[in-house]
Amino acid sequence: MDRRDFIRNSALASASMMVPSFLKAFGIGRNELFMPAANTTGKRLVVIQLSGGNDGLNCVVPFRNDLYYQARPSLGLKDDDIIKITDEVALNSNLQGLADLFNSGNLSIINSVGYPNPNRSHFRSMDIWQSASDENQYLYSGWVGRYLDATCNGTCAKPYNAIEIDDTLSLALKGDTMKGLAFSRASILHNSSQNPIIRGVANEYRPNNDHPEVEYLQKTLAETMESADYIYAHSKTFKSQRTYPANNFGNHLKTIAELICSDCNSSVYYLSLSGFDTHVLQKGQQKRALKTLSDGLAAFCQDLKENNKFDDTVVMTFSEFGRRVAQNASGGTDHGTANNIYVISGKLAKPGLYNPMADLQNLDEGDLIYNVDFRQVYATMLDKVLGVDSQKVLGKKFEMMNFV
Repeated sequence: MDRRDFIRNSALASASMMVPSFLKAFGIGRNELFMPAANTTGKRLVVIQLSGGNDGLNCVVPFRNDLYYQARPSLGLKDDDIIKITDEVALNSNLQGLADLFNSGNLSIINSVGYPNPNRSHFRSMDIWQSASDENQYLYSGWVGRYLDATCNGTCAKPYNAIEIDDTLSLALKGDTMKGLAFSRASILHNSSQNPIIRGVANEYRPNNDHPEVEYLQKTLAETMESADYIYAHSKTFKSQRTYPANNFGNHLKTIAELICSDCNSSVYYLSLSGFDTHVLQKGQQKRALKTLSDGLAAFCQDLKENNKFDDTVVMTFSEFGRRVAQNASGGTDHGTANNIYVISGKLAKPGLYNPMADLQNLDEGDLIYNVDFRQVYATMLDKVLGVDSQKVLGKKFEMMNFV
């Protein structure tokens, strides 16, 4: 190794130690270079994870069903706590934004979504949802990450394709060879990339077969710089004039809206909202979480409508599981199984209630029985929204649905 190589390699080692949080945003590991993918449909997908296990039965309420109130003598919602959307079904009163979307034909509610042999652990069930695995199968890549793997042929020109608005990258966006990008604010991401030593090393990138680790790190840095610059440039192109709720969820939705309206070439946006693990005193806790969700989505969808981006955007919410049908002794509900998924867009093939409400007469030891595999929803999103062969991503064929 000559003197110049020694200096460059030493600088690279020093630089890599100085920016762990910056590279952490890419979920980077050995031989896992981030590369973008191309979406040929012109549509984009926004995935919202409701962390903690949202109680779907107190979101989409069967207010005419006596079994619901028998199982929930104090938690059952009625009168001022609900917004009626059909003669039999109501939404939680804290979901006014979703009720408005339902009435305008921009919301599809898919009931009884789950998977065989459901797991009630937060961590394991979330892994299953994020990786799209079977209950007894352990995967180390996510369904969005494998979408990147499946669509990029190694010569992609875009600097990124899937974005998570967070400080760390979820399993969902980690592929076997490619990954998405995580950041809370584009300006922080950009500022983190401005270290002159790192920039210098990245700019000196050359193939280096004699030192593959050095080549890997240099290439990673070069792609990181390019992605940070591209995102930051787009973040300044469009500034939303709409008022969003003054909380992190509202701010993150605003960031996504601004990137979408700036024509940022990303096909998937991902973010999480916590607060749905309601074992104790559920009504107040879920009320706050649902209002945050609904008010944020109302502002987000209106923003996209005003900027002609709503028809080509599909929003999907999910939670790792629902809750048990009967309330517990602490005024809450415990971990359950099947749940509902909300799909929002300006163009839906089947708005409204996509399928029948859960059958409260036919339970599995007190739990709802699923009749829609969540991977059917994923398969539909992959094929119809993201324009990729879902079987290649999910590893098997799942029946298509017609909500989009």
